[in-house]
Amino acid sequence: MSPPGILPQVLAGQANAPAGVEGMFQQILQAVQKSHIEIADLRQECAELRLANASLERQIREGLQHNLHLSRNASPGFTTPAPPSPQLRAAKLSPFLSHNMLSLSVGPTEPSFRPSPLGDNASTAFPFGSRDIPGFYVVIPAGGAGTRLWPLSREGHPKFLLDLTLKGRSLIQATWDRLIPLSSSARATVVAGPGHVKAIHEQLPDLLAHNLLCEPGPKDSMAAIGLAAAVLAKRDPDAVIGSFAADHMISGDDAFLSAVAEAVEVAKKDYLVTIGIAPSHPSTGFGYIRLGEKIGFKETPNARLVSSFKEKPDARTAASYIATGKYRWNAGMFVTKATFLLDLLKEYKPDLHDGLVKIAAVWDDESTRQVVLNEIWDSLEKIPIDNAVAEPAAAEGRVAVVPATFGWDDVGDFSSLADLLPAEANQPRILGDSNLVVTEQVAGGIVVPGSGRLITCLGVDDLVIVDMPDTLLVTTRARSQEVKRLVKKTRDSGWKQLL
Repeated sequence: MSPPGILPQVLAGQANAPAGVEGMFQQILQAVQKSHIEIADLRQECAELRLANASLERQIREGLQHNLHLSRNASPGFTTPAPPSPQLRAAKLSPFLSHNMLSLSVGPTEPSFRPSPLGDNASTAFPFGSRDIPGFYVVIPAGGAGTRLWPLSREGHPKFLLDLTLKGRSLIQATWDRLIPLSSSARATVVAGPGHVKAIHEQLPDLLAHNLLCEPGPKDSMAAIGLAAAVLAKRDPDAVIGSFAADHMISGDDAFLSAVAEAVEVAKKDYLVTIGIAPSHPSTGFGYIRLGEKIGFKETPNARLVSSFKEKPDARTAASYIATGKYRWNAGMFVTKATFLLDLLKEYKPDLHDGLVKIAAVWDDESTRQVVLNEIWDSLEKIPIDNAVAEPAAAEGRVAVVPATFGWDDVGDFSSLADLLPAEANQPRILGDSNLVVTEQVAGGIVVPGSGRLITCLGVDDLVIVDMPDTLLVTTRARSQEVKRLVKKTRDSGWKQLL
């Protein structure tokens, strides 16, 4: 028999036990629910932070890109007025300036460019009263197979014939506008393939017929620039030539003029001179130039020897280059005396030199030019100017570089193209009619609505969508440099007619 008072306590404890357990479970459930609410709040905050970070990254990219397209040292300078060059404008804003090409009409939008603090050298004052540089000949290699911006550009209509900023001027027209003030139409030469001659004449009616050099087939930059040098050296043995690609974008006119003028002065002292672009980020898409010692000429205070040329690096190597402050992007711009370039070519590539000199000897005689071209051209070595003469000459101290303070972009892929176009926050760039693109929760990327069909996107970021009447390309900005691989596979699959 239990002592008095004990049984009631036990019974009471047994009665309260379920209530205690239930209360404990209630507290656990409340804690779990509270945790779920807190987790949901955290997820929402993370989502908002991701959007904010994405917006900030885009603003920084846009700022850098805008910076890239004006003077890199934010010098006030002067702005080059539009020169009296041909105004071949399409009726509508469209990447295609030829009337037989597809029209991608859009409303008038103008990207605004801001000054940049990226330059590391003060630009030299432009040394001439007029902008014409005496004895300076402009050479514009206009080649390319239209692979890097395919299917927007094609073999028969490569990117230099397109208006990629929707301002009514193609890239080659913009190049012409930029360079003619330094020279004149009489001293401006274009080197191109037979498939592009007609379109170039249409877009550049001020280009003199005898200054359009038609190479029978692509042989890379050494043959193209070497042919121009050989022809111009025969016409003017004292010629100083400057080679500038037809499909690059440049801004910051005062800094550009100054860099070219300084390069010309260095070139007169028997140097092959390149122009090095101050890098704004560790790009893996460009080659690099390592700066050497200053040359020390009073009239060319910024010029340095080229220590070495570097091929396109991986991301880590590119970052290490920039960290040293001793590297510049290789933009493929070369300034030199035509005869000096031929001397270098004779030393390092004698067979290529001999072939080009034989062609140049009869170039202005139309009755024999084609015969000699048929005999020689196919046998010429296909090699870039960097590998042919620039790299070996740099090892011997015969190549100089003028570090540049102007904005530059080679528009080498759709990611680069996207950075050149205006866009609203958290929206893709659109090259064409914006009414044909409807998006929801889409950030970054570029859309080209070239077929006339409606393009809708939901919840996908940084895509590249190029919708043409005969071809659709979908990739990401991160892999846009690999489009050339896809072009090759398309060709191998039997779709050559679409290239």
